[in-house]
Amino acid sequence: MNNPQVDPISFISALKWLNGQPLSEVVDLYRQKILSDALFTFEEDGRPRYNLVLTGRAKKNFKSTDLILAALYRLLIWKTTSSSNECYILANDGDQARDDLTLAKKLIAANDLLDQAVTVKRDVIERKDGNGFLEILPAGDIAGTHGKTFLFAGFDEIHGYKTWDIFEALALDPSRPDAMHWITSYASLFHRPGIPLFDLMATGKKGTDSRMFFSWYGGDYTTDEDFKDATPEVRANPSMALWNNDGYLQQQRNRLPSHKFRRLHLNLPGLPEGSAYSVDMIDAAIERGCKFRPPELPVRYFGFVDMSVGSSDDACLAIAHKDISGRAILDRVINQGPPPPFDPRTAIKKFAEVLKEYRVFSVIGDRYAGETFRQDFRKKGIEYRVSDVTKSDLYQALEPKMNAGDVLLLDIPTMESELLGLIWRGNKIDHPAGEHDDYANAVAGATYSVLNRMQATAADILSVTNPLLQEFNDFFRTGY
Repeated sequence: MNNPQVDPISFISALKWLNGQPLSEVVDLYRQKILSDALFTFEEDGRPRYNLVLTGRAKKNFKSTDLILAALYRLLIWKTTSSSNECYILANDGDQARDDLTLAKKLIAANDLLDQAVTVKRDVIERKDGNGFLEILPAGDIAGTHGKTFLFAGFDEIHGYKTWDIFEALALDPSRPDAMHWITSYASLFHRPGIPLFDLMATGKKGTDSRMFFSWYGGDYTTDEDFKDATPEVRANPSMALWNNDGYLQQQRNRLPSHKFRRLHLNLPGLPEGSAYSVDMIDAAIERGCKFRPPELPVRYFGFVDMSVGSSDDACLAIAHKDISGRAILDRVINQGPPPPFDPRTAIKKFAEVLKEYRVFSVIGDRYAGETFRQDFRKKGIEYRVSDVTKSDLYQALEPKMNAGDVLLLDIPTMESELLGLIWRGNKIDHPAGEHDDYANAVAGATYSVLNRMQATAADILSVTNPLLQEFNDFFRTGY
């Protein structure tokens, strides 16, 4: 069927930015793709495919700008099949509402095409033909939003939302097939199930909602294949090239507490309730900028694996050693490579190769994985030893060692995020429901092995220069 709609890229191409520059030159290509895919993808019957959009990036990456552009597109360009083009933007607070409204007004003032189509009032922008308006409200007025019907409802920065109340108040009208929710935010202050942003991200990652468009750029995760291999800073800040300020992120890192920098500029979530570790403790234990340490002689290394059957969780390997001062030094943390689902035997092959690089021929892991994969490791020349310490005990043992400065970790965003996400559940430390701790478990196991089981012997000294003596060394090694 013929589509009566004009695409959003044509709309953007007809506009100028606040400084008079063509808007198409200011809106990054990845942002143009998001706007196009989210607003202009249709089912075979002509219905818009998406009625829920969640976009996340770090601060200063033009999330609010794109929300305003999407709202103006829906207000002025979209040909609705019912009622008129009522559009709302719910800002996080009064100040942000004013900022959003000011930006919308400035865009209109910079473009005669827009100025001729609307009447700008103090708190609302109205179409001159009477067929719609754009109103920007603070999200705190839940009672005042109940029962509204709309074509477009945008939510700017939901990181502080603790309940679903505002979304329930502004529920989509089932009689309007083109109605849309557009949500933009950086990572949540409250990282646990039941919090809107946490739940929405979980749904987006699972891909179970066919009418949800999910776009996320964070230090530890992105939906954009073009940024998956970027550094955490670039992955969370895909628009940083437009800043023309190479030192901005380092300036912010130096000025902000680490937990604020992580959330604002790496788009990583805040601490959940009942957190097992503090941000400052973990930050102090990480050697920033150090991603791995190559093997050295005559260092004795220890390995710990958190294996997986490959369906949903990662398999992770951590390798560590004890330095001359007695600290546990983390040297390497890797996962299986491709995301789940994957063949766990491929992971074992990869892990065995890395273990041998560090002259490690015996690795520790949990009992479940030990029974399942013991023979697979042995075939690769690695003896798998079952840990006699529970995961929770490993985490509890790690906390005082980090506090005392006895652990030096690598700068691995996924590891850091998982450690920060660990919580007390009764008398045990574990990850929240729906989260993962594969990296955290491997790291806690490796550091525990170093600090609690390593005793230097003559056989240990020989082992680093002659791997053929491994069986002899195992006989003398205590704690295994």
